[in-house]
This record gives sequence, structure tokens and C-alpha cells, in this order.
Amino acid sequence: MQFCDECGSMIKKQDGVMVCSNCGYKAEQKGDSEDFISTTEQTGDELIETSEDANFEGKPTDESVHCDECGNGKAWYTIKQTGSADEPPTRFFKCTECGNRWRDYN
Repeated sequence: MQFCDECGSMIKKQDGVMVCSNCGYKAEQKGDSEDFISTTEQTGDELIETSEDANFEGKPTDESVHCDECGNGKAWYTIKQTGSADEPPTRFFKCTECGNRWRDYN
């Protein structure tokens, strides 16, 4: 990994030259090209959608949940830290049958 001498941001290789995406500074690559590992871009399959209207359903639960709308005992869930770091995370559920959404504050 190489950092910009001007602003300190991480720089990446473009057309054989190391270029800062923040300020545009250009530099020669330090070290051998074998020292650098290129990663591929993420595909849409690897991304996790978390908005209310997202198609991603989350992780499946066991049968310990109960939907108040239809009585179903299975739901999808995601976990988010909605409070401060010393508070437990919030679990967001979506019923596998009717799509009802609710949350649980452990």
C-alpha cells in the first residue's frame, strides 16, 4: 500500500503510475510490482442492501420469532448498531410470509 506524499490518502496504480484519487498527485511505484496486490471490484451479488425497499431479505431466523400480523414463526433479520457502542444492537425483522416488518431492542 502506498500513500500520497501531499495529502496522505491512499494512492492506486493507473496506467503504470501511482495516482492519488483525492488530490491527483502522481508518483512512481515504490517497491516491486510483486509487493502490490490488485483487488477486483465488487459485483452486485456481493453487496448487501439494507434500505426499507431493498430486495435483500437478510439472514433467516430459527422459529423463535412471531409475526403479530399473520402469526408466522419465521422471519428474515438484519442487525444494526442504532445506539451508542455500549448499547446492544437492534435486530430488524421481516416476516417470510406477509412481509411485515418489526424491530427488537434486546
